[in-house]
Amino acid sequence: MTQKRARDYGLTVGSLPAGPRNLITDVPGVAVGHCTVDTAEHKTGVTVLLPCPENPFVHKLPAAAFVLNGFGKTAGLVQVEELGTLETPVALTNTLNVGLVHDALVEYMARRCETEGVSLRSVNPVVCECNDSSLNDILHRAVGQEEVFAALRSARADFALGDVGAGKGMICHDLKGGIGSASRRILLEEGEFTLGVLALTNHGNLSDLTIAGRHIGPALAEKLSAKAAPDQGSCILLLATDLPLDARQLGRTARRLSVGLARLGSYIGHGSGEVFLAFSTANPYDPRSEGALRATVSFAEEQMDLPFRAAAECAEEAVLDSMLCAHTVTGWDGRTVPALTDLWNPNTLFSNKCEHLFE
Repeated sequence: MTQKRARDYGLTVGSLPAGPRNLITDVPGVAVGHCTVDTAEHKTGVTVLLPCPENPFVHKLPAAAFVLNGFGKTAGLVQVEELGTLETPVALTNTLNVGLVHDALVEYMARRCETEGVSLRSVNPVVCECNDSSLNDILHRAVGQEEVFAALRSARADFALGDVGAGKGMICHDLKGGIGSASRRILLEEGEFTLGVLALTNHGNLSDLTIAGRHIGPALAEKLSAKAAPDQGSCILLLATDLPLDARQLGRTARRLSVGLARLGSYIGHGSGEVFLAFSTANPYDPRSEGALRATVSFAEEQMDLPFRAAAECAEEAVLDSMLCAHTVTGWDGRTVPALTDLWNPNTLFSNKCEHLFE
């Protein structure tokens, strides 16, 4: 299925060049998979990110988390912040399915480690969530081990965006949200590197929506006769890079993801959980290795503006694409959430006459 994204409409976010797919999987070794639950009662699912082809428990990657607003139920961030490493795939799902998805990741890691002869006594799965209860019968938890394993099996470099996987029931700026992604190439004398972002969007309100500097939200709200709503619901942003950033530098970079949300009009409301996780595929280590010292490659602090800019650009474009690729969805209780493209023609964005915005 062909999906039209921001760049297909002539809308380029920022100044850095995008990767070949313009997806987080442009970072070598990263894969993403979905399992979507789409029934009359359930509009939900799970999306998984595999950070590397190796077993992440013995191929630990530098990582950091940043919680911009903590109205959320994410699992696993405490250890990531304490030890600065990621040791499992990362799963995205709905709020009340965090426990079942966490258990499924434990089972996945236990089976993989047993198969590979790796001793496993404790593991730290990371599961992030947004609340899709406006469209999904969330109390009857529809995502468990079967769905998580299906998403893991489907993980690849090319993956769908919009209302798929964990994004099936999500709402962004009062329009259909879901899964988005973007990447940026970072060109240095030492070589070419990539930074990418995966977004699960369920935040913002329509009246604040701004695209390419145009505050189009009020006109869209008037077209829908929509009442003002609070900025709530949450947004998860995952950042991957092959730049040799350490955990502290990854934390600094993760904080810049908030710039992308703000550019689209979110003010990070009281009821919205904005949680960001960043990791690098550079400098992995095997905890079974002997010796007290490890050799690593470090990134110059004076060059941090490059990943900062890339993170901001990727976040903005990923969130925008999550809306552009989504379809209108009717939920379990009859509520219909329209897609952005059903209300607005992106080809008219640069028209000088506001009356042409909705042609």
